[in-house]
Amino acid sequence: MEHLMQQLFDFLSVAGREVALFIVSMVPLIELRGSIPLGAALGMPWHTVFLISIIGNLIPVPFVLLLGRPIFQWLKTTRLLSGLVTRYENRLMSKADKVTRYETIGLCMFVGIPVPGTGAWSGAVLAVLLNMRMKHALLAITCGVLTAGVLMTLGAYGVVGFLGML
Repeated sequence: MEHLMQQLFDFLSVAGREVALFIVSMVPLIELRGSIPLGAALGMPWHTVFLISIIGNLIPVPFVLLLGRPIFQWLKTTRLLSGLVTRYENRLMSKADKVTRYETIGLCMFVGIPVPGTGAWSGAVLAVLLNMRMKHALLAITCGVLTAGVLMTLGAYGVVGFLGML
């Protein structure tokens, strides 16, 4: 995963570190969980990395919320991707019990805890699968992305280093 992220960043760095970091933060599965440590490794200031990663991670969310259901339905009809989409949907739905129980707060926690398989993309798809209202899902995902961003920034830059940079 780190090698893939570095290759993607190298490819995009022609446009500048900030643009490359922005694009990396929009990539599913990498998102800000990968872009923040990458920005820290490149020696970029934490506040720049945080802001770019948050914005980049949130841009795809409304599109996923609006277009997720029709795209999932279409992908299920394709021979090549139907099995993969069904497995992904089943895996997300297996994690949905807490989101279903706590609704908006549950979705926020799902997105905000930076572990593999969670994040803005997965949260948006899960919200679509659970038929959550867009307004509630968008608010929960935004809060979750901000939470994950703070946690990842603290982890990547170190709590003491982060506080010293304020």
